[in-house]
Amino acid sequence: MVPRPIGWIGTRRDDGTYNLAPFSFFNVVSSSPPTVLFSGGRHPDRPKDSVEFAERTGVFTVNIVSGELAEAMSVTSGSFGPDDDEFAIAGLTPTRGIKVDAPLVAEAPANLECQVMEIMDFGSDGAIRMVIGEVLAIHVREDALDGTRIKSEVIDAIGRMAGNSYIFSRDRFEIQRPS
Repeated sequence: MVPRPIGWIGTRRDDGTYNLAPFSFFNVVSSSPPTVLFSGGRHPDRPKDSVEFAERTGVFTVNIVSGELAEAMSVTSGSFGPDDDEFAIAGLTPTRGIKVDAPLVAEAPANLECQVMEIMDFGSDGAIRMVIGEVLAIHVREDALDGTRIKSEVIDAIGRMAGNSYIFSRDRFEIQRPS
């Protein structure tokens, strides 16, 4: 299997409390407008909370998982009830952004604030739901910026392989594109 980026999705419940869950079926779709997507299946008895709450509120956040946050991310992947606070369970700090009313992970090296553009159902029984969102704001920790460039080595993002396997994005190489 190849590495998949992890979108750590923050959403807000109807009562204002927060939800947080990682999705390895996540990626950037476009730079203009800046667009991301994540998709999730179902719990045995109900839809995935992140998808449901993003649909209800129209907003969500994407938080980048660094190596130092891998254990906390794993904790939030557990099967919790729709009213459980994954931030508290994992010992994380929710914080507010500037554009959307959904929680950011304060400890994450980078965060995206997103507005839902579309939700698509697919799969043989429509059980898979894909959330497409426009990025309205981007937050990057100051020490991870070099002017307008992101220092990937500071972000230290991890990706998901198969099963319980993850990978660091530290090993890189460059290839010149043809002109």
